[in-house]
Amino acid sequence: MANPNLPILDFVLTNYKNFNSRATRDALIAYWRHIESGGKMFWSVAGAMSSAQLGITLAPAIRAGLIHGMSVTGANLEESLFRLVAHHGYKDFPDYRYFTKQDDTKILNDRMRRVTDTSIPEDEAFRAVEKTIVPMWKSATASNTSRFWHEYFYELIQGIGPEQHEGKVDECWLLAAAKANLPIVVPGYEDSTFGNIFASHVKLGECSASIAKSGIEYMGALYDQYRELSSGKGVGFFQIGGGIAGDFPICVVPSIKYDLDEPVKPWAYFCQISDSTTSYGSYSGATPNEKITWDKLTEDTPMFVVESDATIVAPLMLRALLECKAHPAEANALIKACLA
Repeated sequence: MANPNLPILDFVLTNYKNFNSRATRDALIAYWRHIESGGKMFWSVAGAMSSAQLGITLAPAIRAGLIHGMSVTGANLEESLFRLVAHHGYKDFPDYRYFTKQDDTKILNDRMRRVTDTSIPEDEAFRAVEKTIVPMWKSATASNTSRFWHEYFYELIQGIGPEQHEGKVDECWLLAAAKANLPIVVPGYEDSTFGNIFASHVKLGECSASIAKSGIEYMGALYDQYRELSSGKGVGFFQIGGGIAGDFPICVVPSIKYDLDEPVKPWAYFCQISDSTTSYGSYSGATPNEKITWDKLTEDTPMFVVESDATIVAPLMLRALLECKAHPAEANALIKACLA
């Protein structure tokens, strides 16, 4: 009979024996052992995971101390906010694979922006948030204040009253991160809806580009954050997808070592969930051992690759980890029994 306190962990340990399921199981166990030993974990989130409502499990994981730092795309940052303030306006399109160009044109004319099988409502999300954040930018311009991109969103989301909440508050990972003042980097935030909106106000002379700190300044801050996170048992790297959200922060280790010429601990764990298959020149699909040659990982770093859909794998792993956090002794006993 399954352990009533550990149903997801029990399921994974019992059924996930080979191929991608085995990689999922092994990555999960290594993650838990790293956390239990006092280590920390840094998450890199690419794709459209906020629109896919990863916050349902990501927010509780942040509150439970299973995630200690993040690198996210500008889109994921803002879309977590959208899900909180405009959830009722979203529409789902489960038959999107069979859409014609005319179908998508109708969605455009309905002032919706499709993200695979769901869509963001322009007026309830983009335009509603715009009314609040643009004055923040203009005020920062007037006072010659410079802040990191996520800091504007941290302030904004904590200032929104309950009457503006449409999504479930405990499922908003951005709010959980803001309340915890979680270290975050948002590389390439210009490539997002509000990055574009900000650029337009800069072009029109209404805002100064200098009020949003650059990616170079993000890396400078990450140097210090990494040193703090990697103290003790070290910090692991958990990556969803590829692209700049992952490429940017993982470089902090060789940059400290070679560019600052200072001692640094390597990443203590690495797992990537991606449906990008390994191929020639595909950094997102490269095997982790390639990172050894760039001095980001070492031959002793626990490394895992799960070639699957992160919207399936990540919530499963997070829910199992939350069970482990809540019932550590039972989890350790179950892991030991299942792996014997």
